[in-house]
Amino acid sequence: MTETTTPHQALAGKKALIVGVANEASIAYGCAKAFKDLGADVCLTYQNDKAKPFVEPIALELGAEIFAPLDVTQADQMDALFETITQRWGKIDLLVHSIAFAPKADLQNGLLMSSAEGFAKAMDISCHSFLRLARRAVPLMSDGGCMFAMSYHGANKVVPNYNLMGPVKAALEAACRYLAYELGPKKIRVHAISPGPIQTRAASGLKEFDVLLAHSVSTAPIGEPVDVMDVGLTCAYLASPYARHLTGSTVYVDGGINIMA
Repeated sequence: MTETTTPHQALAGKKALIVGVANEASIAYGCAKAFKDLGADVCLTYQNDKAKPFVEPIALELGAEIFAPLDVTQADQMDALFETITQRWGKIDLLVHSIAFAPKADLQNGLLMSSAEGFAKAMDISCHSFLRLARRAVPLMSDGGCMFAMSYHGANKVVPNYNLMGPVKAALEAACRYLAYELGPKKIRVHAISPGPIQTRAASGLKEFDVLLAHSVSTAPIGEPVDVMDVGLTCAYLASPYARHLTGSTVYVDGGINIMA
């Protein structure tokens, strides 16, 4: 290894942009906290003025050096965020994309009946926005870096009630693989992370989520629910020099549920 590190400062000096923190139950929060605990400086975003009061205390807790609005459907906000990062940091080492959205009617009425508009919006926010962030981040990753996008097992197997998000997350995982190929020569690594069911705000939009959660705990080999820090610490490891030759993977953080029939 070309870098000398200890586990407690494995991300020292790294600059991390984390998109998708909504509250302390967010997967993005677990990533931000794990990165910060291992020495990284963090930039957090909030979707709009309604979300800001919930995210701002987290930004203060983690000592976020940059705290800025970001609606990923608004190119001007994305440009403004990266301009701020360029001025304040001059670089990015880590990028976490932890956002997903589908209109409730399209999400809950099955894939067959999903509207073209709803499907397109889900794909834009949940998948293509990762590419837009990555495109802006690459010029700031001149020394290499690592990118993460959050998926779910429903991308590869049918999970009842996951509906149109299955194809959308499958596209996201494929995007991660293709980015890993394109960005490998720049020493930028890309991973899709596939957590088990976690009680987040986004999960509340799924029908019978409590049934899905109970099934995962009873079926997974480890037999315990995963939490946001499990995901965050996994990402922290993958972001560290200890995983410098790992890229393009879909990494399951689910207690082993993905191996079960």
